[in-house]
Amino acid sequence: MQILHTIPAVRAARQEARGSLGLVPTMGYLHAGHMALVRAARDANDHCWATVFVNSLQFGQNEDFNTYPRDLPRDLALFEEAGVDAVFVPEAETMYTAEFSTYVDVEKLTDRLEGAARPGHFRGVTTVVCKLLNIVQPHRVYLGRKDAQQLRVIRRMVRDLNIPTTIVPVETVREPDGLAHSSRNVHLKPAERQAANALYQALQAAQQGFVAGERNADVLRAAMRAVLAREPLLDVEYVSVADDESLEALTTIERPALASLAARIGTTRLIDAIELGSDSSPSS
Repeated sequence: MQILHTIPAVRAARQEARGSLGLVPTMGYLHAGHMALVRAARDANDHCWATVFVNSLQFGQNEDFNTYPRDLPRDLALFEEAGVDAVFVPEAETMYTAEFSTYVDVEKLTDRLEGAARPGHFRGVTTVVCKLLNIVQPHRVYLGRKDAQQLRVIRRMVRDLNIPTTIVPVETVREPDGLAHSSRNVHLKPAERQAANALYQALQAAQQGFVAGERNADVLRAAMRAVLAREPLLDVEYVSVADDESLEALTTIERPALASLAARIGTTRLIDAIELGSDSSPSS
């Protein structure tokens, strides 16, 4: 496995990589969800590459950039064991020079949910992903469905900017009790970890109502809030049932929709989502 630290090194290695290339962009501290992305990329392409970069641009002033979990030696060992061919591990100065002043904004789609809760977050996400796609030039990029708004924002950016890559969504990997894998889960204390399962239970309440025929989005949102209200350790930021593409809040569900939420548990902020009315919606 090649470990690449500079853009010239990536481009030289990319020239040698004949055939299709799948990319798994990460911020490291890998978990089972990341490894599912790697398997999907490995199975569908001649080459599987990954990146590890904790991107400061997508963190707000009072967010957890400094405490975001990091363990690069472990990450590299997991990537190598999984059959990744190359990993790009740039320094911050490699991605953002002192004169850096160009950013990528996706409008409208970033106005709500995570975009409203974390101003500037998506500008950081789209800027770094656009740079990574330009540097690596993969045929396919693998992203998890848990970060549902991010998936849609990056897909829109790729389409609008005519970037020659395909965004491949991969199903959320969950713990046995339903909690979605996240690098931030490591910060949860035992009681907080137990409380965190309420996020998936709330999404299940929306899904079960939808499967039973409920199409009033207010009713589904209320069902989600009722589950979350039973857990006193949760500080809920938002509960949403929105159009699957525009992410605009719905009154009545007449086409595929996205149920999503965000909450703080102690010092840890978690998000989760499921799709309603699409083939990717998990069974209840």
